[in-house]
Amino acid sequence: MKTKLYGLVLAGGKSSRMGTDKGNLKYHGKPQRDHLYGMLEEVCEEVFVSIRQDQEDEVPGSFRTIIDMNEVRGPQNGLQSAHSQYLDAAWLVVATDLPLFNKEAVSKLIAEREPAKVATAYAISGSDLPEPLCAIWEPRSFALAKEFIAETGNSCPRKFLISSDIKIIHPEDDAVLMNANDENDYKEVQKILSEN
Repeated sequence: MKTKLYGLVLAGGKSSRMGTDKGNLKYHGKPQRDHLYGMLEEVCEEVFVSIRQDQEDEVPGSFRTIIDMNEVRGPQNGLQSAHSQYLDAAWLVVATDLPLFNKEAVSKLIAEREPAKVATAYAISGSDLPEPLCAIWEPRSFALAKEFIAETGNSCPRKFLISSDIKIIHPEDDAVLMNANDENDYKEVQKILSEN
């Protein structure tokens, strides 16, 4: 039986460097969180936004949400919270701070997914360093991540993926993996979009 593929827009970060919620920034005429949600809806059976409890009022009522359980620190918190609600689903995860991530990149990730691996993750060209928040996490990966955190005390999803049996893929254009974490990044992305 084929594993269900659910989409998860990770939007629960504090956005402290940006100074404003990165999920609300508009790069494509609507909040980035909404833009990614719509993109994933086209390819996933179900889509959810991963948020903190205090963000509930900011998300459109039509969106399905998963509230962080706060069992682990950092973005792994959102991943584990999603898995705990839907144990048998694989999760296509995209963070809201990837403003140039596009439909082509989503399609390539799905087409090259290898369910027998722990995850299929993007890495920039010439690198094997996985982007954990731009990846498909298979159902069994979450128990393994929990073990990794218990053994190492480290909840960094990248460190977990580096130590795991994963498939690395590379985008057609590395720009789709650009993180926009502060105001300078935001301006740079706006410039790139205006030139295309």
